[in-house]
Amino acid sequence: MSQDTTAETITPVRAELDIDGRRLSYLDFGGTGRPLVALHGHMSEGAGFADLAAALAPEWRVVAPDQRGHGESDRAADYSREGYIADVVALLDHLGLDRAVVLGHSLGAINAYQLAARHPERVSALVNAEGAVSLGLHGPNPLAFVLALPYEALTREALIEGLGQAAPFFGDALRENPDGTWRLPFHPQDMVDSEDLVHGDHWEDWLASTCPALFVRGTKGVVPAEQAQAMVERRPDTHLAELATDHFVHTGDPEGFAEAVREFLRSLDAFA
Repeated sequence: MSQDTTAETITPVRAELDIDGRRLSYLDFGGTGRPLVALHGHMSEGAGFADLAAALAPEWRVVAPDQRGHGESDRAADYSREGYIADVVALLDHLGLDRAVVLGHSLGAINAYQLAARHPERVSALVNAEGAVSLGLHGPNPLAFVLALPYEALTREALIEGLGQAAPFFGDALRENPDGTWRLPFHPQDMVDSEDLVHGDHWEDWLASTCPALFVRGTKGVVPAEQAQAMVERRPDTHLAELATDHFVHTGDPEGFAEAVREFLRSLDAFA
């Protein structure tokens, strides 16, 4: 796979929309290119797609929301499948986009292909990065460890101290509250609840849409090779890219991930 090392320097604009009194914040990396909406995974935020946005510019304009309960977006009353998907539809409407390419990682990938299944007219193509179709049916919640983390503290230093071994993972993303206290960019209980609700057998949703799709798998990730192969074979016009990294394919191998996505997006022109 060839490497394209050119990248734009982009300063995203943060904006927000109101959904029934709840703030949904997003980063718009701008430009006049075609729209691509990027959905992050649990405990992450839209800023995690900055490298991808730079690599895809100027041909693509990346818009990356902080999904409900993450980053600068408000906590929600629920973290249901329907709730997440409705937020993306509201964002598309807010941006005046009838259709867009939708890319997602992990939680965001499941949201992306469920959006394509339930609102196929809104999704022109789909990129699924490490979003399984059958997961956690009987096992423990893998995010249960976050319940031991403090959510808030009087100072940033106190919060980092309370996070202990988790501090290197979340320290750069901590938020200051209006009263001067500090918090995590997510509430631990929200993440556990959301993870519980994303578990299940989603084969029907994965197979329901017909738009072109790319599945990006980390060879050390969470999707077994057999499941990935079945996902590609059973869904028409679906392509597989494997990267020698872990579940966090877009940060574990940012150049390889960007190149895989870029090649897929270029292939869309041949069938436009």
